[in-house]
Amino acid sequence: MKDATIYNTKGEEAGKYKLPEDVFGAPWNADLVHQVVQALQTSVRKTIAHVKDRGDVRGGGKKPWQQKGTGRARHGSTRSPLWVGGGVTHGPTNEKNFARKINQKMKAKALYTLLSRKLKHGEVIFLDSMSLSAPKAKEAKGIISSIGKIEAFKKLAGKKSNALLVAMDKKDALVEKGFRNFGNVQIDEARNLNPVALATYKYVMFVNPAKSVGAISGKIESGKLNSAKLNK
Repeated sequence: MKDATIYNTKGEEAGKYKLPEDVFGAPWNADLVHQVVQALQTSVRKTIAHVKDRGDVRGGGKKPWQQKGTGRARHGSTRSPLWVGGGVTHGPTNEKNFARKINQKMKAKALYTLLSRKLKHGEVIFLDSMSLSAPKAKEAKGIISSIGKIEAFKKLAGKKSNALLVAMDKKDALVEKGFRNFGNVQIDEARNLNPVALATYKYVMFVNPAKSVGAISGKIESGKLNSAKLNK
């Protein structure tokens, strides 16, 4: 694979980076990506809908009328699903488990497939480093504006939603706080990258690619991939 350009926070070229074949050379596989993303999203689904069956509804202990002789249908409880105010038959409960098992190597392959497609479409940015002197949004906005001056990433600065996922080589509290108020930017460590996050954000930025990309390289061989953080 050809080398990728590394930029600095001023939008200037700062070097070259040899792209690993296993991460950025995967062929597109729509079925795999759909299966993995859907399974990961389903696994964190919260069970909200819950109904009561006839045993959970309060009251109804007394038989509404005698069994025979009234000319009416037989009933044993006013909490039967046939009655208004009664229980619900076969309704949803919060005991349902939506978790779906996905092979770790499938997750890794889907991750590489998405990264390869984004690289092909010019949606992957490599930054030599990123740091803020203080947790201020002004400095953070300046970095995005500088990156937006690059011809290939002009649309980044003006995109209002789901614009950029920044994969850091290590945790940086100042950077996280500086971008905290940006609804279209997500900061996370590269080792936490997952297919759902890549499918959500258009652009991906690797900070210090030698370490950040290295943190996710070789996942298929090891069969290990960190769980998705889908609550962000």
